[in-house]
Amino acid sequence: TATLNSFAQAILLPQPPEYFKEKFMKCLYDNHFENALCRNESKEYLECRMERKLMLQEPLEKLGFGDLIGGKSEAKK
Repeated sequence: TATLNSFAQAILLPQPPEYFKEKFMKCLYDNHFENALCRNESKEYLECRMERKLMLQEPLEKLGFGDLIGGKSEAKK
């Protein structure tokens, strides 16, 4: 049963939404892998995870996205 429990736990682990993975990877590719230019995509991904209770609610400022609240990153303009 230990193997069965391990298998069941592996299946139930939260998975990141594929939409955000694809969106983030496209942003990286489009911006020559400058991840600082894709911070808005990272913020949206974390917001989605918090909304779906896949992670604890944290203020965006604490996660390093205080400058993105209410708009886009300066780098994206």
